[in-house]
Amino acid sequence: MTATPVPRPALSPTRRSTVTRYRDRAATDRVALDDVLDAGLICHIGVLLHGTPVVLPTIYGRVDDTLYLHGSTGAGNMRAALTGEISVAVTVVDAIVYARAAMHFSMNYRSAVIHGRPVEVTDPEERLRALRAIVEHSAPGAWDTVRAPDKKELAATLVLALDLTEASVKTRTGDPSDDPADLNSDAWAGLLPVSYAFGTPIPAPDLARPAAVPDHVVARIRTGEFAETEGAISPRR
Repeated sequence: MTATPVPRPALSPTRRSTVTRYRDRAATDRVALDDVLDAGLICHIGVLLHGTPVVLPTIYGRVDDTLYLHGSTGAGNMRAALTGEISVAVTVVDAIVYARAAMHFSMNYRSAVIHGRPVEVTDPEERLRALRAIVEHSAPGAWDTVRAPDKKELAATLVLALDLTEASVKTRTGDPSDDPADLNSDAWAGLLPVSYAFGTPIPAPDLARPAAVPDHVVARIRTGEFAETEGAISPRR
């Protein structure tokens, strides 16, 4: 018996989450947001720190309609994030677009921007669920193979939850958008695909005993949207 898909909430069309330029590239489908977040590896958080805008890269994890972030309890930027609104951006670049005119150079990309006021996660079960999601986002299968955080580590870690309702998604796909007058130019135009690449795993020099690369690391390379190519492991686009 096939399970009925759970309906995803639509993105919130607020003033700050509404795409105003190239509106045809915007998506309001919540699945589009999930796809970008699941494909990205890092996010950039915009906060006000001592009255000054600061943008910080960090890893993240998603569970359903919540984005989880974490950092040291002593980190000023994490504490600043709890004092007001923040913005979180994730971008995946798929190709550089070469055009015949300089003003039409571009990129094919998938991007998401989330707005909101994060809350501190204090429930012990949710904290572990959030930290697991963060680890599993970049290293699927690793959480169950390593030591879980101990009390001291948990006490030193601040976990934030950000609701994903207010967000915008924007993508560009396709060929260069040159002006008709430039189509006879001798300049080369086209797409240069961009991809992540996984190399050969390098074991830590202080492993307790030699061991083969574990299955979850091999699976990270070979499954999902990633496929083996000549000389590297690159994502299938």
